[in-house]
Amino acid sequence: MKRKSPSPATTREVLVEHPEPGVALVRLNRPEATNALSLTLQAQLSQAFTELSVDETVRCIVLTGGEQVFAAGGDIKGLQEAGPIDIMQRHTERVWAPIEECPKPIIAAVCGYAFGGGAELAMHCDIIIAGEGASFAQPEIRIGIMPGIGGTQRLVRAVGKFNAMRMLLTGKPVKAEEARLMGLVSQVVPDAEVLAEALAMAHTIAAMPPLAAMQIKEIVLAGMDASLDTALMLERKANQLLFATRDQKEGMQAFVEKRKPKFEGR
Repeated sequence: MKRKSPSPATTREVLVEHPEPGVALVRLNRPEATNALSLTLQAQLSQAFTELSVDETVRCIVLTGGEQVFAAGGDIKGLQEAGPIDIMQRHTERVWAPIEECPKPIIAAVCGYAFGGGAELAMHCDIIIAGEGASFAQPEIRIGIMPGIGGTQRLVRAVGKFNAMRMLLTGKPVKAEEARLMGLVSQVVPDAEVLAEALAMAHTIAAMPPLAAMQIKEIVLAGMDASLDTALMLERKANQLLFATRDQKEGMQAFVEKRKPKFEGR
């Protein structure tokens, strides 16, 4: 049954819905400002992910902006007169930490443009599904600054040095299909199908054993910057740990019995 979250994070600039069991849908809700990432929106987004991270009924999260725009980036009016100490004291790393550290798989459903902080927000997710008309950019250089929420570091890890430098130093956007070929986007679908495709994928992931999904996410992220030997060791230990779960027993038994497994997250 579809339900609305009672959290305060659903009251204004971020909406949280539960369209089906195991799936949470987080919507950015500043259409009048093209979902620019105001301090209020960022705080509500942080709160929403803090709550969803510990909600055992949620196994996968879809993050979206709207049919026309994902997020236009930072709220420039709120940045124009800010000084370096003002920016430092905002501690955006703490605000964004609940998204970065969320143990649940996150799918970004991107329509329209994801620019600046919007692209950085999408890159905090684990899977990016984009509409054919979507585009991605890090245009901060055009206003005399640079990405500050992981745009340089996550982008180069996704698309490599040369593609990242082109985007970062020119500020020019790339279309969804080019972004897919570069490695920034997982899948491109018609614009009208983006959210439905993301929710269908979330449904598939939510039906998987959640402890296995969380271990996969944790080890992939932890291993990216480790040596291969260290990453393989982390993988082995996580795989061994999963053999202590009831879901492993259920999954293998269901496979032998040729029936659909019922995973409990235990």
